[in-house]
Amino acid sequence: KNMTSKIIIEESYKRISSYIHKTPILTSETFNNHFNSKLFFKCENFQKSGSFKIRGAINSILQLSQKELDRGVITTSSGNHGAALSLAGKIKNTKVIVIMPENTSITKIKNVQRYGGEIIFCDSTFEARQGMLESINKKKKMSYISPFDNYNVIAGQGTAALELIESIPNLDAIIAPISGGGLLSGTILASKQLNPNIKIYGAEPINADDAYQSIKAGKIIKTINSDTIADGLRAQIGELTFPIINENINKIITVSESAIVECMKIVWQRLKIIIEPSCSVVLGALIKNKDEFKNKKVGLILSGGNVDLDNLPWLN
Repeated sequence: KNMTSKIIIEESYKRISSYIHKTPILTSETFNNHFNSKLFFKCENFQKSGSFKIRGAINSILQLSQKELDRGVITTSSGNHGAALSLAGKIKNTKVIVIMPENTSITKIKNVQRYGGEIIFCDSTFEARQGMLESINKKKKMSYISPFDNYNVIAGQGTAALELIESIPNLDAIIAPISGGGLLSGTILASKQLNPNIKIYGAEPINADDAYQSIKAGKIIKTINSDTIADGLRAQIGELTFPIINENINKIITVSESAIVECMKIVWQRLKIIIEPSCSVVLGALIKNKDEFKNKKVGLILSGGNVDLDNLPWLN
């Protein structure tokens, strides 16, 4: 479809590869034996800025004109996209403003500040964010780079799956987290290009299940409730990402809060790596639908590792 032709994952990869890490893929015999599957964990928690978001952010910023770079960029973000965009802005020497909800975790606030982004806080509602964005941009005319609803962002995020599929070409399935849908729609487009036989699954918190509801209804359903420990997965599915996901997704699997915390802990213990709750949903989805993945080769995208170490969810 015309969507796909607009989004060339391989071209994006050439553009951004010198600015990002090619992240490792980890395996675990313990996991493989336990699930009777071969699992491949794509570790975007080791990515620059601590999550996959730098892929889409740098892909977008590299395509701005000098005039646009001079005016700066603006976004709304609960954290990882804000940090990634701040880093991308620093690389290209352009000013970045990030509108953040007041209840953002301190770690994610510090990440944005570390990369030189300017934070403007607002209430944690979608309306408050949009209102703030419009009022600032009336004056400043900066380029708005959405965390997910932007084709350059989607194409950039798809490069994580591109690396995964190029390393492990004969995967049966990939599970990726879903929030606004940038990573999941990019993953779909990458796999369509490289290996259309791979089944693609989205993993979503039950407490923020707008994508699940939207796919079921065949249209975007806005949900009020998004109170989840997975703070990176609270966004509503996007206008650009929804059609790509709706047409191509095999299933969206919802995961309970207790399973998200439990899986985060299991990954820390077994793989010995730090991940945030927003990506432990992929393991939660696998556990919930164990039989579907039996005897299969499954890629799981671990989207990020920006965690407040003084506030771990299993200690509360």
